[in-house]
This record gives sequence, structure tokens and C-alpha cells, in this order.
Amino acid sequence: MKPEQLLQELKDLAEKLGITVLEHNFRATGVKAKSGYCKIKDKDHFILDKHKKISQKNELLGRFLSKNKLETIFLIPAVRDFLERFQKIDKSAGPPRQKAL
Repeated sequence: MKPEQLLQELKDLAEKLGITVLEHNFRATGVKAKSGYCKIKDKDHFILDKHKKISQKNELLGRFLSKNKLETIFLIPAVRDFLERFQKIDKSAGPPRQKAL
């Protein structure tokens, strides 16, 4: 699947989950911001830096969506495989380490 198609599929999946995906030009704001999830007026949003490469957008959105319960949502195999990759990475990393005092 082409990266552009994958990004569109991930955006469609987010919409099914009630999450609006927006692409924003962070450079124009002058504010240091990163892509990610946020709530605006009690609505879920995932904001992507529009200047990131498509592969980076796919990874950011895929990593976030892989943490949601997707068992009841139909996904085409390529999208499911892509998301499962992040689930495997998160499981192999184990729990976050605490810093020693």
C-alpha cells in the first residue's frame, strides 16, 4: 500500500473512533508544538505537523491508533498489520523504567 493511501486509511480509522485528524503548519504559529493527541472543547483531535514526511505522519498516527481497542472495527489487512507492528514494539519494550533518586 502506498504511504499516501495508508495515511488516508489511518485518518478514516481515527474518524471511526471519533478522533478528528488535522494537519497544521506549526512553523507559522511561532509556538513550539509537536504532533499528537489533544482535546479541544471536549472533542478528541490528533494534530499532525503538515511539514513532516508522510512516513513520519503514518508512524505518529499509527502508534497512537494502535493503543486503541480496534477488535470490533473492520480494518483492511495492510492497516491491521501496520498497527500490529506498533503493538509488538510496545510490548517488547516492557514497562517504563523509573529513575533512581
